[in-house]
Amino acid sequence: MQICIRQIDYQLHMIEELSDKELIERFKQEGQKQFAFGILLKRYSRKVYWHVRRIVVNHDDADDVVQNTFIKVWEKLDEFREDSLLYTWIYRIATNEALGFLQKKKADRNVSMEEMQEQLGEQLEAGTYFNGNKAELILQQAILTLPEKQRLVFNMKYFEHMKYEEMEEVLGTSVGALKASYHHAVKKIEVIVKNSLNH
Repeated sequence: MQICIRQIDYQLHMIEELSDKELIERFKQEGQKQFAFGILLKRYSRKVYWHVRRIVVNHDDADDVVQNTFIKVWEKLDEFREDSLLYTWIYRIATNEALGFLQKKKADRNVSMEEMQEQLGEQLEAGTYFNGNKAELILQQAILTLPEKQRLVFNMKYFEHMKYEEMEEVLGTSVGALKASYHHAVKKIEVIVKNSLNH
């Protein structure tokens, strides 16, 4: 019995050690699609959820966007050309889905981008996104005041520790422009946080 458990543990460990390239190969094999996709979900769904959650703020909205993201990944993975990393490809889909979701929400409510940002800020305060840490709430509210591209770049760099070259693949923006966006975002956030803490 103990030998059997060790064998199962070893097999599970080997499965989890599959590279993204091996996962894609398995996905394309007859009878392996669901197995490979299950591992891919386990590997990336939490990271994608938090990436999306920082864009749409609301938990239920994030769940919907993540579900739509992985439906698209399932439908398009056979076409993945491997000229980028799998996770940056998934992040590109997730980012586009999240931004599309916000655009649709803005249009449905017939509000401006500023009003939309205010509504996201209200959801931030009302939600269970944070543990009540005032500094964290101030930071998140400051991030919501940023233009869309700066907000994306700041979140990816600050929270997800993404390299500029990876962000370039996700956002389709040059490294130089991404660095400038991050620099401007940091300056704006510093001013807002400083002002908020002094009140």
